[in-house]
Amino acid sequence: MSSTDIPLNSGLGALTTGNGSPVANNQTSQTAGYYGPVLIQDFHLIDKLAHFDRERIPERVVHAKGAGAHGYFEVTKDVSHLTCAKFLSEVGKRTPVFTRFSTVGGELGSADTARDPRGFAVKFYTEEGNWDMVGNNTPVFFIRDPIKFPDFIHTQKRDPRTHLKNPDMQWDFWSHVPEALHQVMILFSNRGTPVGYRHMHGYSSHTLKLVKEDGSFHYVKWHFRTDQGIKNFKASEAAQLEGANPDFATQDLMEAIERGDHPSWTVFIQVFSEQEAMQMKYNPFDVTKVVSQKDFPLHEVGRMVLNRNPENYFAEVEQAAFSPSHMVPGIAPSPDRMLQGRLFSYPDTHRHRLGANYLQLPINRPISSVANHQRDGPMCFTDNGGRRPNYEPNSFGGPAQSPHSQEIAAQFHVDGLVARHTYGITDEDFDQPRALYRLLSAEEQQDLVDNIAGNIAKAKLVFQRSILPHLKRVDSEFGARIETILKQANPEL
Repeated sequence: MSSTDIPLNSGLGALTTGNGSPVANNQTSQTAGYYGPVLIQDFHLIDKLAHFDRERIPERVVHAKGAGAHGYFEVTKDVSHLTCAKFLSEVGKRTPVFTRFSTVGGELGSADTARDPRGFAVKFYTEEGNWDMVGNNTPVFFIRDPIKFPDFIHTQKRDPRTHLKNPDMQWDFWSHVPEALHQVMILFSNRGTPVGYRHMHGYSSHTLKLVKEDGSFHYVKWHFRTDQGIKNFKASEAAQLEGANPDFATQDLMEAIERGDHPSWTVFIQVFSEQEAMQMKYNPFDVTKVVSQKDFPLHEVGRMVLNRNPENYFAEVEQAAFSPSHMVPGIAPSPDRMLQGRLFSYPDTHRHRLGANYLQLPINRPISSVANHQRDGPMCFTDNGGRRPNYEPNSFGGPAQSPHSQEIAAQFHVDGLVARHTYGITDEDFDQPRALYRLLSAEEQQDLVDNIAGNIAKAKLVFQRSILPHLKRVDSEFGARIETILKQANPEL
């Protein structure tokens, strides 16, 4: 018999109000006589209703629907020559992790099997603080400048007039931002509907840095490759599950861990120098592009295993707060524009959803000590610094800057004209989508064509016409096949 089959008993003590007072009756409100009105003096009633009224916190604008699990990361190959990060210092070293998977565009109650990228975020609880690897199940993204992010997400949400999903918004936007087509093609392939969270890879997507003690660094891209094997749904299968079991991925992950079938991912990095980055054909800081694995092969780093389910979804999954700006010594950001925008936007979201003290929540709290002069704010869970000074420098001791903890991540050269340097659309923006299409099998190509054509057909003709030239620029045959299907449905196209 599993623990979930055991009935709860009365061994948890007496029921109390929020202020700790024993509750004599949890079945009936206080009233003035049998037929009289309910009394406002009934604190237990008011306390219970008032707390219930405030149970919901703002859901995430993106990545609202998700599931998570605890586990560990173990170093399997030596990378100490690349970084001073202590959690990567030796083979065999284990670091506890919490991983959250999610869809991106849907609301908290949306279906797990929706056609959508999947969030893939890992919190490493290291001895030097928490490092959050905040990625997706795709190696690229739709846009490469953060100023477009709110606009893009609006197109994936609901129409402001009808409150319905609107294909016009999507295809209108993508026809004006054709660098998105690489990710769009991944999205509308069967990789856009993975079989749960266990059967998909994870990627940092962005280029990051691994930094050594002397300040020298290499650029890296992180790859988490599923040991369960890639499995994807066909569009019809995903649509059927969307109605039959909209929580399929959440249930699949939880039940696998409960039965001891612990999912794992082998972790790799691509490594390249600053000089190699500057000589690449494709900008390695453009997140709509991949870095060739032929030129820069994968190097194994370790293995991530998820072996423990959360005890409470809200406390551990809903309140989990990941940010690319949560880094530790030895790991640093690159100039990737989208990454730079996320460094601000993610913790800003958490301060809105959870409050200024979100890092004090148990799921977000580092295992290393935290000592600073941040004080007060809603829901402070610590002693708030006690009587110690809340400023620095001071004459009374307390946490002070550490000269031996050199901020090595900040040591790199930057020189350029301050301006709005615009990415122009070039033939290079269509090279990798073209290569992706030609890499697919005949069956996979047909699924991609059918999935894209089926969605574009729901948009107005003006947007069908505006996206077709870009699809043909990816590959003439690819675009022609989609156009043929669209003309069958709309001969006036």
